[in-house]
Amino acid sequence: MTVVLWVGVVLIGGAGSVLRFAVDGVIASRTGSAFPYGTLVVNLSGAVLLGLITGLAPGRDEALLAGTAAVGSYTTFSTWMFETQRLGEDRQMRNLAANVVVSLFAGVAAAALGRLVGSHL
Repeated sequence: MTVVLWVGVVLIGGAGSVLRFAVDGVIASRTGSAFPYGTLVVNLSGAVLLGLITGLAPGRDEALLAGTAAVGSYTTFSTWMFETQRLGEDRQMRNLAANVVVSLFAGVAAAALGRLVGSHL
């Protein structure tokens, strides 16, 4: 790995995390706090993007920058888990179940859709 590649990971990763914060904030401000829609939107859009990148079959360095640095910093497994756990603590079992089921099934479908589109580009 070159210094340029490392700098690219740092800069692109930083931009991805800032974008995640912004998108989550916009969605959360419009939907309220009963259900973590912001995280759901971020993770589903990230799944589509990662599928698209995978379908395009970029080279190793491009995949690192686009997949790991950009999409990896944009999506958030830890926040999803924390919010799911919080729903359980608040005894919002319907929202907890919906968050898990929708995130998993829609996430896999979103990644598959992105991969399909990417493989045809």
